[in-house]
Amino acid sequence: MKNLFSVEGKVVVMTGACGILGATIVKHFAEQGAKVVLLDLERTAEVAEALIAEIKAEGGEACFFATNVLDKEVLEQNYNDIIAKYGTIDILLNAAGGNMARATVQPDQTIFDLDVEAVKLCTELNLFGTILPTMVFAKAMVEKKCGSIINFSSESALRPLTRVAGYGVAKAAVSNWTKYLCGELALKFGDGLRVNAIAPGFLLTNQNRALLTNPDGSLTPRSHTILSHTPYGRFLEPDELVGTLQWLASDASKAVSGTVVVVDGGFDAFSI
Repeated sequence: MKNLFSVEGKVVVMTGACGILGATIVKHFAEQGAKVVLLDLERTAEVAEALIAEIKAEGGEACFFATNVLDKEVLEQNYNDIIAKYGTIDILLNAAGGNMARATVQPDQTIFDLDVEAVKLCTELNLFGTILPTMVFAKAMVEKKCGSIINFSSESALRPLTRVAGYGVAKAAVSNWTKYLCGELALKFGDGLRVNAIAPGFLLTNQNRALLTNPDGSLTPRSHTILSHTPYGRFLEPDELVGTLQWLASDASKAVSGTVVVVDGGFDAFSI
């Protein structure tokens, strides 16, 4: 009987692959038998090599290419290198992005203090850092009329959160781009091309740790507010995303496209 959830032998390309979430995700796909391509900034090369060594020690297949998701020429070179090594691309995870402190409105500020240039930078990273890799890497999928693209949206795209003005707007744009691209690819290149997004809830990562925890490791008031609005009553763990990602990457979700899947411990569903 065919395993609809199998990704064995598939070539999985992930941008932003060397962070806490990325490391968990690429190791998972490698464990499932996929050939994993880690794309991240040059400064993450040491982290990437350690990840690859760990993956290969477990019998997996992985490689790393330094990239810049806002530079199409660099992405084109990445594409050529991936095709030369593996011949194709089956699954694209657009995970590069993140919040920027200057693109927020702090409690002692108002909207009139918003750093518009920082919001532009945040939007460029999250939105165009998703659009440009798609424009480059989806070519391999179009050629064979088959492939799955998974973008990374956010809880803040669904429900505006205090402070994160720029990030919320940028991720909302990613969600909209996901739905747009679903139709654009399927109508012009066939129903084998799928585009979805995952909207994670709250996890402790390197980017938000200073916001959610105190120097002694205790939770900040913002953390307590978040958890009081989360039915699970806790932050999520990175490995709690991988089941949804594998479903979206595999034939198990063959008829699913244009969807933003929320994985958040109930945060989006809960009010009072």
